[in-house]
Amino acid sequence: MEEYRRIADRIAQDIASGRLRPGDRLPPQREFAARNRVANSTAARVYRELARRGLTVGEVGRGTYVRAQAPRPHPGRGPALAEPADSGVDLELNYPVVPEQSALLADGIGPLLRPDVLESAMRPVGVTGTAGARGAVAALLARGGWRPDPERVLFAGNGRQAVAAAVAALVPPGGRLGVEELTYPVLKAIAARLGVTAVPLAMDGDGLVPAAVAAAHRTAPLRALYVQPTLHNPLGLVMPDRRRAELADAVRELGIPVVEDTIWAFLRDDLPPLAALAPGSTVVVDSLSKRLAPGLTLGFAVAPEGLLPGLATALRSGGWGPARFALDAATRWLTDGAVRTVVRAKRRDAAARQEIAARQLDGLTVRGGPYSYSCWWELPRPWRAETFVAAAARRGIAVTPAAAFAVGDSRAPHAVRVGLASPPPDVLARALGTLAGLARSGPEDAVVE
Repeated sequence: MEEYRRIADRIAQDIASGRLRPGDRLPPQREFAARNRVANSTAARVYRELARRGLTVGEVGRGTYVRAQAPRPHPGRGPALAEPADSGVDLELNYPVVPEQSALLADGIGPLLRPDVLESAMRPVGVTGTAGARGAVAALLARGGWRPDPERVLFAGNGRQAVAAAVAALVPPGGRLGVEELTYPVLKAIAARLGVTAVPLAMDGDGLVPAAVAAAHRTAPLRALYVQPTLHNPLGLVMPDRRRAELADAVRELGIPVVEDTIWAFLRDDLPPLAALAPGSTVVVDSLSKRLAPGLTLGFAVAPEGLLPGLATALRSGGWGPARFALDAATRWLTDGAVRTVVRAKRRDAAARQEIAARQLDGLTVRGGPYSYSCWWELPRPWRAETFVAAAARRGIAVTPAAAFAVGDSRAPHAVRVGLASPPPDVLARALGTLAGLARSGPEDAVVE
């Protein structure tokens, strides 16, 4: 038997026996390799094998953890979840689904399955897509009086690829990218893969602080800025009009291009993007993954004329262009009203889930607007985020610690992000009730600072 499998078997036995418990964190791979006197490549294979067996779960910025098993009753620490023995409650991944969407999407995709239409949908397509797709996406993104020019719409396979292409187009390897001090974890991974330094910028209750952008730029030039003004992930903040205007003035004065991520902005279509205030320097990136579903998605980017060629080149060279079938399916869903119907349902669903969270987490320090599919929870002392995450995992509930969103060496607050979108409402209510009881009762073995 190969060495990595023998080591994986040993760890599997430790998990089965309880020596390693759900929520326990495994050491970084290099440390694991040193402890076990094996090559780094062998350690990597061990970790991949454990994940393949479903024993561990890993996430960029967090590490590798023993996967949560079936929740167990904990007397005096809140109600146990009435979940099947092989099931947990995922409050990390945040992909909203509403009951009516499958039928609507099936109706739209049906005509693509005719042989003559399917033949066309199987052909390759460039990053400029088709005229019909560009027009449909321009109409989709229009909000708050802003409507992009369809000729400035480009396409990617998904939203992450659109973000990666925008960063690659604007920031050379070794360059500095300004980001909010708490940001989308995938953005951190994208920057690292591209050899870009993510520079954390201060935030307050209104979002990114423009003065922090200017100060960082004076220290060493920022080549671009990545920002989420509407329904920020993870904080759920919506930047007010005054702050948007201040930020737009700052980036124009400093000459810094902006990557504006509007992935959740479909829940607030009354607000214009930052691109409406700084149209010559802002690239808007978005996708259909949250509006519809992650399984068949499409990413898109809208760029000003001066940045459009570089963005198109980045999409092509990265291999991040769209699939023709997804492009044609999305165009049908956009033009037949399916997307509008699903979005309206998801706005209602988000509001209902926020009401559940407000009831179950009443009295705790939780931030989450009526339009958001997540909550930002500042934990009561003496809880630490990592300890709370592990304790929640032992009860079969997965939440995300603040450290997953912190940039660079920024100190992460003792907080967690709670995704509300994935479980059914009754399961969500029970899970949040369990977490509230856990938070109020205090940690079993937390380290008090």
